[in-house]
Amino acid sequence: MPELANQADLAHLHLLLNHFPTIGTILGLGLLLLAFVRKNDHLKKVSLEVMFLIALATLPVYVSGQAAAEALKGQAGVSADAIALHNDAALGSFIMMEITGFFAWLTLWRIRRVGRPTTGLTYTVLVLSVLTAAAVARAANMGGDIRHPEIEGGQYAGLFGAAAAPGSGFISAAGIKDFVLQHPFVWPACETLHFLGMSLMFGVLMIVNLRLLGFLRGMSFASVHRLLPFGLIGFGINFITGMFFFVAASEQYTQNVAFHYKVVLLMLAGVNYLVLTVYDEAWALPASADAPLSGKLLGGSALVLAVGVMYFGRMLPFIGNAF
Repeated sequence: MPELANQADLAHLHLLLNHFPTIGTILGLGLLLLAFVRKNDHLKKVSLEVMFLIALATLPVYVSGQAAAEALKGQAGVSADAIALHNDAALGSFIMMEITGFFAWLTLWRIRRVGRPTTGLTYTVLVLSVLTAAAVARAANMGGDIRHPEIEGGQYAGLFGAAAAPGSGFISAAGIKDFVLQHPFVWPACETLHFLGMSLMFGVLMIVNLRLLGFLRGMSFASVHRLLPFGLIGFGINFITGMFFFVAASEQYTQNVAFHYKVVLLMLAGVNYLVLTVYDEAWALPASADAPLSGKLLGGSALVLAVGVMYFGRMLPFIGNAF
């Protein structure tokens, strides 16, 4: 069966990637703490960039984790409750990771505009990083219980608290799924918001990157750079609504090759967005001035990636036969 083979491939991918959020968050947090100790602003920027990149890398980890859960269902010696608990913990830690990544990016954007780290935002990222590190470590520990019963209830079980019943936490994947599928208005409302968020995000990308490509020369790059937070707000709207879709019908997405391409392009677009945020060469670009070749390549690739994300998102019902 192609669907089972696809799930198995994603399950193997999950085994390769599932430690990235935990190790990456601890690394980013360690760099940020070191930057505070050494009072090094450059190191603070590096730590913020690491946190944003780890937030991007967490997306395929969560998606492949859903496929791994589907592949394990019904197998002997696998606890369905352990899978559900890990799923809830992974969802909560994923959301925490994305919030931390957003504030890390916002801090970088602010540094680019004022020329130095802002205390309030930097400490916000520090607190969020500590909470996220605890959340992803807890999710990873619960994931070990699925295939490693020898550690369940052992001397390390109390490090992250006793396991609760599935669905009893603050965030429940099953609860979100029931909410979306049992209320007919939720899915079309999310679709509407998803397209609005996409329009906002792509509109900002069009303005900023067309400026880099040599259009809209009446504006300086600094003047269009201030629009970037609105683009990330659009992405945030898409992220929230997209999570409703994915959690409600994950098998439609994990079995769909168009969604796989969309995730890859989305991650590349996120890296491009980070470079666009901290890009030094274009920052001092005044009105009527032309961007360097590197800026034009950056702007062109950003638009290609954005169109690619939208294309494969639109092709979800038509490629892969999962819908």
